[in-house]
Amino acid sequence: MEKIRPYTELIDTLKGAGLRPTRQRLALAKLLYSRGDRHISAEQLHVEAMDAKVSVSLATVYNTLHQFHDAGLLREVLVEAGRSYFDTNISDHHHIFYEETGELIDIDKETVQFKNLPKLPEGKAISRVEVVVHVVDLDEKSKSV
Repeated sequence: MEKIRPYTELIDTLKGAGLRPTRQRLALAKLLYSRGDRHISAEQLHVEAMDAKVSVSLATVYNTLHQFHDAGLLREVLVEAGRSYFDTNISDHHHIFYEETGELIDIDKETVQFKNLPKLPEGKAISRVEVVVHVVDLDEKSKSV
């Protein structure tokens, strides 16, 4: 019986994306991908890493997330200036962002339709359109007015 190393699939994924499978990248990849599709900030992943006894700085977490994004392993979802989440679901889809909780959830791309898109300069094509719908709790909004 052939014994499979626990990180074999992650190692292959990182190598396939052109990334060297370092100890820290493997540990962060395991945290990212072991729970299915999810949205996570660098700060949240750093806390998870500390809880899992993975010795890694917040700067390394940021760098690794951006390397994974640049390699096509993650999507970065900017919800507001200076606040982004990393999405393990790299398929074409949109998001709802709950402002009170910071929760980000997926919206199937088929549920959002565009009547008009801008005319593009010659030689240009749309690579993708991303929508983040920001929502607030009406009860909370009325209390602040």
